[in-house]
Amino acid sequence: MARLPLIDPQATTGDIRASFDRMTVKLNIFRMMAHAEANMIPAMRFANSILHKQKLSHVNRELLILQVAHIEGGEYEWRQHVPIALGVGVVQPQIDALARGDYAAPAFNEAERALLAFGREVVENVRVPEAVFAGMRKHFSDQEIVEAIFTVGCYMMMARLTEATETDLDAAAGMAVFDSGKKRSA
Repeated sequence: MARLPLIDPQATTGDIRASFDRMTVKLNIFRMMAHAEANMIPAMRFANSILHKQKLSHVNRELLILQVAHIEGGEYEWRQHVPIALGVGVVQPQIDALARGDYAAPAFNEAERALLAFGREVVENVRVPEAVFAGMRKHFSDQEIVEAIFTVGCYMMMARLTEATETDLDAAAGMAVFDSGKKRSA
């Protein structure tokens, strides 16, 4: 049971109510975020820009999100993003390797291993050693590197929100939420 009550979407007003009204699935994470009235909509726009507007590929983004969920113990994010990852082209052996914390597994290509080495450093150490950064530069543009950092940071925040508040797990909404966000970003 969540440590804070989940906000009833019907009890909200203004922009937050309009946001809930547009949602195809009213996930518990959004109902928890609604406690922070001034932050909910900007945070959702930021997350939506990560999911739909980055140059970083959908596969690479989902690899990073699942990596963050694994490292941070973000059970909620893991549950929601495994179906999305599969839907955008991540394969089950990659998900299995992420679940083991094996970021150098043969399931990943050279660029993905560089991305995951970079992601791990950003999460665990903040500062990235030169050799790891050079590996990232070999495969990714400056824009993609910064987008990877934004992705990691956003999903660290989401994991902290759901884990600190013990947000109740929803059934995986998968591509339904992903596709509805795509429509809003178009």
